[in-house]
Amino acid sequence: MPTEFLVLAGAVIVALVIVTMLFKAVWRVAEPNEALIISGLGARSKNELADSLGFKIVTGKGTAVLPGFQTARRLRLDSRATNLQVSCVTQQGIPVHVRGVVIYKVGDDFASIANAARRFLDQQDSMNGAIHELFTGHLRSIIGNLTVEDLILNRERLTSEVRSSAADEMSKLGLVVDSLQIQEIEDETGYITNLGKPHAAKIAAAARIAEAQRDQEATEAEQVAAAKKAAAIRESQIQQAGYQAEVDQAAAKARQAGPLSDATARQEVVVQETRAAELEAQLAEQRLQSQVRKPADAKAYETVTLSQAERDARIAQAEAEARETELRAAAQASQVKQAAAAEAESVRLRGEAAAAATQSTGLAEAESARARGLAEAEAAKARGLAEAEAIRARSEALAENQEAVIAQQLAENWPQIVEAGSKAFGNVDHMVVLNGAQGIEEMLAKALTLGGTGLGLARSLLANGTPAGLNGAVPPATKAADSAS
Repeated sequence: MPTEFLVLAGAVIVALVIVTMLFKAVWRVAEPNEALIISGLGARSKNELADSLGFKIVTGKGTAVLPGFQTARRLRLDSRATNLQVSCVTQQGIPVHVRGVVIYKVGDDFASIANAARRFLDQQDSMNGAIHELFTGHLRSIIGNLTVEDLILNRERLTSEVRSSAADEMSKLGLVVDSLQIQEIEDETGYITNLGKPHAAKIAAAARIAEAQRDQEATEAEQVAAAKKAAAIRESQIQQAGYQAEVDQAAAKARQAGPLSDATARQEVVVQETRAAELEAQLAEQRLQSQVRKPADAKAYETVTLSQAERDARIAQAEAEARETELRAAAQASQVKQAAAAEAESVRLRGEAAAAATQSTGLAEAESARARGLAEAEAAKARGLAEAEAIRARSEALAENQEAVIAQQLAENWPQIVEAGSKAFGNVDHMVVLNGAQGIEEMLAKALTLGGTGLGLARSLLANGTPAGLNGAVPPATKAADSAS
């Protein structure tokens, strides 16, 4: 049983192998780009065309071919290309050489396949030669009826006429034209070159004119740009100069800030000194009231009168000194103010006229020197007037209260006067007084009489003027006042 099974299985396998080999030997498949041409016993298609042809055409599928009884051959249906090179003469008698290319193939219908099979089945490589001869003949005949200008300008017309004239012949051959292109047209006489020269010259002239116009426009634009650039540079320099002038002016103000602050400080010092002088004057006045006037009130009427005169004299002197100090402070303040004004004026002139800085500085310095001279003169004049006023006040005080002044001086110096009068008896070794105590009183009275004589002399001097006036001398204060005026 197993042996029989193995024999049967082997027989089946052999049969399958034989069937497969027979199928492969019999079955033929047409590729997409080819057609099978089957001829022989029973090679007929189920159509009228096949009956008239006497062979079978298969495309895109498979069919059985009986070995020994039928023959299957393949016809390529893919595209082919052939180059065309034609030397011919145009209607104008000008020889030209035309190069082109034609792309063709076997038609897809059974009639085209049958026609191509009858003509090229065993000679498929000769198709290119036949097509070349066919299209060169048509090109010569068509170009002979055209001018060179038509060939150049209407190549589409040339190709369409060639395809139309070759359409019937291509149909008989079972071929169709996919594309026909005229690649190049040449002539040995230079007709085509000369034909394009006028237009080329015109285009070249237009190009030169356009280039010249562009150059002119570019030059004008460059000049305008250069002018704008110069204007921008000028405006920038003007603005920079203005900014520099402002910077110089600010720097000059900064440099003058120190002197101005010093002048302001000096002015404040003068004002404070003036106030201090006024306070000192008030203090002196209070001191006079407390030290002179009140003690004088406690004394007798004569002492009171003397104290009042002395107080008035000191008050007048203090007021004169205060006035002198005030005038001196005013003069110094005026001097500082004028100097500061001169400095500020010079700075302003330097800032506004940077080009004339040296001249403005000289004028400012001259103005400053003149202002300082005037201020010094005014100060000297004020000091002279103050001293004269003080002397005048003292003179008026002496003229009005000379008795009180002299009495005060005598009262203050009375011990010295008595001492000086008693010196007359200092060198006497022995003195004999005849009338006793009365005689001594008479001698003392004579000695004291010398003080009365001094009192009369002082009165006469005060009545006629100061001793300096008697001697013909001018007080220093009067000289200063005269010189100031």
